[in-house]
Order: sequence, then structure tokens, then C-alpha cells
Amino acid sequence: MSKYISISFPGRLALQQRVIPAYRTSFINLLAKSCKKGLTVFAGQPLPIEGIGLADQLDSAEITNTKNHHFHDPQSSLYLCWQQGVIDWLKSQDPDALIVEANPRYLSTRNAIRWIKSRNRPVLGWGLGAPRGGNPVEQFFRLTFLRSLDGVIAYSQRGANEYRSLGLGNVFVANNAVTPRPKQQPPERPLTQKDKSTVLFIGRLQKRKRIDILVQGCASLPKALQPHLIIVGDGPESTKLRTLAVEIYPTTKFVGAKHGPELAPYFAEADLFALPGTGGLAVQEAMSHGLPVLVAQGDGTQDDLVRKENGWQVSPGDQNAFTSALHDALSDIKKLREMGNNSYRIVTEEINLETMVGSFVEALNAIRHKV
Repeated sequence: MSKYISISFPGRLALQQRVIPAYRTSFINLLAKSCKKGLTVFAGQPLPIEGIGLADQLDSAEITNTKNHHFHDPQSSLYLCWQQGVIDWLKSQDPDALIVEANPRYLSTRNAIRWIKSRNRPVLGWGLGAPRGGNPVEQFFRLTFLRSLDGVIAYSQRGANEYRSLGLGNVFVANNAVTPRPKQQPPERPLTQKDKSTVLFIGRLQKRKRIDILVQGCASLPKALQPHLIIVGDGPESTKLRTLAVEIYPTTKFVGAKHGPELAPYFAEADLFALPGTGGLAVQEAMSHGLPVLVAQGDGTQDDLVRKENGWQVSPGDQNAFTSALHDALSDIKKLREMGNNSYRIVTEEINLETMVGSFVEALNAIRHKV
């Protein structure tokens, strides 16, 4: 167990997931170490069109691979999923508590909830939130599903508020994290303005990332403020973005895909990390390197991470708002450095893998005394 996690769950925990993305590996391994009788995980495969990189292995948890039966595209409002063998898994593992994805579209999960509750053991949901929407039938099934849980863990405060607005009790927050608490101090950056600032993007080059907004934003700045722009990553939009950059911002530097320690020199060189579209697992890593961040508003997880003291959030797809925030960021280097220090403090003290796992364990221990 991490020295930063002082509590543990005394029993054996079961975790149901549709898939296990590679970025969840560290979280699951750390959660397993916080469960005295171990962690068992149940998950299947995504559809090829999703492009999800899966965890290669779990060092500390046991995984049962299942067959996911997908109905429609996961992006469709009609999507449903059935996971084969969930009851057999629970019978063989006999867990003391269960955490499931709080998604009513995973139909087999209802059977898992009934099985665990028939044995008077707690079940928690884990989800983004419950935004209003859908027709009355969808709303009814969503609420019925959520009410069948003993509690729910939200990725963010916004998500927690959405669950509470439905009248749900036992709502917990575990701020979404993908990186551990930083072990080293961020690199020293000068307080005086160098020749040009450096703006960094790291991520897959795909349409939803809206990297075109970043390139256009840099090109629209006054000449004196135009930064070095470094784009790290590869993907289906690579050719289109390179063509755009040649046309409007030819100094843009594309360095291809980099991973792990390869990213360190790019973080060290940067003055600002920018994420103009959705997703963005690199935001927390950028903050751990002492960088302020400029991001598009997302599902609520960014709300807790990116604040006025360490960055900017703008409306998704709003070119003018993004360019204005970029102008603001690069106009005051001293303020930028202060915001970078605040980023480092946030991921050191508040939002990291250790605190996320600690929140899960606290939720488990709170709920097991109420069942």
C-alpha cells in the first residue's frame, strides 16, 4: 500500500468494468493493494472503432476476461452491452463488496447488483454523473438503476451534484486521476520573458481534440506573442493538421508520438499546456511538471482540476474564447509561473492516484457499515 494511503478495505473487493483502459492500470493496482483480501476485476473488450488501448496486465489484481456483447455503437443513444458470465464470476470470487460502472446501459450489471445484495453485501456505482436528458423512459430506467445501488462514487463535484439532484444518498467524490503524486519538484523556469514562450499539446491527433483551434489561436496572436508550438502525438488527423500548420503557422513543430520518460524534455521546455478539445489524460501530468493549463470544458473532471489560480477553461469549439485565453496566458509571464506553481500544488496535495484510491476506500468503509 502507498505510504500516502493510511486506510484499507478489510475484505475482498470485486470491480466490474466494461473495459480496462491502459491508463487505469496504476489505479487498479494501487486499489488492489488497499484491499486486505485482494481485488478481482471483471472486464471485456471494446469495439475496434473505439480505439481504446487496453491494460496489458494487472500486477496486483486478478482479472476475469469476459465477452462483451455490444448492441449499436457506444456513441449511440441506443447502445447496450451484455457481459457474459458475470454471476459465475461473482460466485467463484465471493467478494465482500462490489463496485460497478454506474451505467444503466450495461444490462448484465443489474444481475450482479441483485446477486451481491441478496447476500447483504454492499454495492457502489462509479460514474461521471447523471445529467438531465433523454426521454421519460430513459430517465426512469436510469433512476431505477441508480437507486438499486447502496451509494455512488462520482468522478467530480459536478457529477456528485448531479447524483444528489436525483435524490440519491451516499454520494462520494473521488476526483478522477491518472498520475501519482509527483515525486520530484518541477523544473525551474525563469520569471523573465524569454524570446518566445512555448505552448505544448500532448495527445492523440484526432478530430475531437480540436488541435486546429490551437494552431489557429497561435496564428491569430500578435506577432510579439506568437509562441513556439510543439505538438506531441500521432493519429488520423496528422496529415490534415500538418497541412493546416504549413498554411497558417509554419513554425509548428510536430514530434510524433512519445511516451513515458520521452515526454519529460517537452514538459520542461513548455510554459503552457493546451488542450483545446475533449479528453486529455496529459493535463494532470503537465500539472505535475509545474505547468499552467488551458483546456476546453468537459464532463466535470476538469472543473476540479483546472481553476482560476492555475489555468483557463473555455467553451468547447469556441475559437474566439480560446484565442483570448491564450493571449491572456502569454501576456504575463510572472502570472504564468505562479499559476504553474498552483498546478503543482493541486496535483501534489489534492488530485492524484493516491487520493483517488483513498476516496474509494473511504467510500467502501462508509457504506459497509450501513448495509
